[in-house]
Amino acid sequence: MPEAASAPAARATIGDSEFDRDTALTPRGPGLYDIDLSAGWTILNAVNGGYLLAVLGRALADTLPHGDPFTISAHYLTASRPGPAIVRTDIVRTGRTLSTGQASLFQYDDEGREVERIRVLASYGDLDTLPDDVRTTALPPAIPPMGQCFGPEDGPAPASGRPAIADRLMMKLDPSTLGWALGSPSGKGEMRAWFGLADGRDADPFALLLAVDALPPTAFEIGLGGWVPTVELTVHVRCRPAPGPLRVSITTRNLAGGFLEEDAEVWDSADRLVAQSRQLARVRLR
Repeated sequence: MPEAASAPAARATIGDSEFDRDTALTPRGPGLYDIDLSAGWTILNAVNGGYLLAVLGRALADTLPHGDPFTISAHYLTASRPGPAIVRTDIVRTGRTLSTGQASLFQYDDEGREVERIRVLASYGDLDTLPDDVRTTALPPAIPPMGQCFGPEDGPAPASGRPAIADRLMMKLDPSTLGWALGSPSGKGEMRAWFGLADGRDADPFALLLAVDALPPTAFEIGLGGWVPTVELTVHVRCRPAPGPLRVSITTRNLAGGFLEEDAEVWDSADRLVAQSRQLARVRLR
């Protein structure tokens, strides 16, 4: 069983945390929402893609008759930045067990023109109604105990400063995937970590949408640096996570033409595979 996380002094709860406040939307009309994207979830001044997916995920949960994302696919069209944004949602189909909808997030550019940042198509259901029968060959990732892993706070501060999102996360990386931080990348496209929110809030399905896109890029361990923007990201939420820290494993098997895939698995404290994802990302080749 996973090692228990040390509890923060004042543990936040689902529905009352920084993550909940920063992903909350204000309805303006049917299928229309306002939000102020927080600068606290940025990397190199761009808003993190997992945080954006959680924002759109919450908008669709409000729009559709079902509240839990089962599968959600996002195309990232332009980089989002902190500040005001508009989310528009549409119902595509509603059924007894699944409902499908689409959503887009828009911002205004410096000339005042509306620009679409991200577009999502998703199917929602009720995770609590799923049967308990599990037949799988998947195994939780082998990560050392949390006390033997390392987070951003364990190393020297980078000259450019830590990304703002690092202060919102509890992330302890497997030392075997940290060669890039020491100037000796392994050459393997792997990243593994214990994961949670810094204020102690337990994960729910929307936090899983963040978790699959919050670790350092696997490109770092391949020996590449710089920004690795997501082009497309699909997440499958398999069950509601148990309380406690998550374990996230991400692998890349193929880099070609300046693009790579990242396959992620998220496991909960009960050793259940609670989310899977695949994304296509662009990398800067030296």
